[in-house]
Amino acid sequence: MIGNIHSVFSGGTVDGPGIRFVVFMQGCPLRCKYCHNPDSWEFGVGEERSVKDLTQEIIKYKNYFGTQGGVTVSGGEPLVQIDFVTELLKSVKSYGINTAVDTSGFTFNENSEESVKKHEELSKYVDLYLLDIKHIDDNKHKELTGVSNKNTLNFAKWLDKLGKKMWIRHVVVDGYTDDNEQLLKLSAFIKTLNNVEKIEVLPYHTMGTVKYQKMGIKYALEGVNPPSKERIIEVKNILKG
Repeated sequence: MIGNIHSVFSGGTVDGPGIRFVVFMQGCPLRCKYCHNPDSWEFGVGEERSVKDLTQEIIKYKNYFGTQGGVTVSGGEPLVQIDFVTELLKSVKSYGINTAVDTSGFTFNENSEESVKKHEELSKYVDLYLLDIKHIDDNKHKELTGVSNKNTLNFAKWLDKLGKKMWIRHVVVDGYTDDNEQLLKLSAFIKTLNNVEKIEVLPYHTMGTVKYQKMGIKYALEGVNPPSKERIIEVKNILKG
């Protein structure tokens, strides 16, 4: 099976526990205003890699991962290529390597039998889900990303029913995702889930702006500064209750 790959990175330390081999899949249906990889949006491009080829590259690092690390599949939105990701993680798991998926949950449709079956099959080979909840308010989520958050929240509840380990990730952007009232609502939602092992509060950064310039795309958050360390601590305290 062939997948469209944006890039790979063999020394990831912020994509799950331990040291990770990170596979960034190409293609994303979201248009997050703070996205730092706009070059990962387009579908059907990137480097074509086979499951066998990628697996052989990954297992070279097995001893390097130690007991804590492993493989994380990210994006783009990795699950737009869910069949490839499933086969890749199935292959990787056969070597006893820990697996994680970093996703927005957007591809999950609880009303589609096909979607549920595909996600069920994938879940057999995923040790940890890193779920990005961009905003708890649906209208604000649409404004921020271009899409609804309904699939994301439904996916979180579905993973909870499956008992799959999950980390919640939330990016803090001044004036967009840091309203205390909305953060309290997000915290209340997270408290309804029994499978959340960790809440990661990620500060917005501007490292991707050069890509927008090179691609001739207007950067939506021009002039928005990264949050202070103090504000990140405050948000963490709110979300963790």
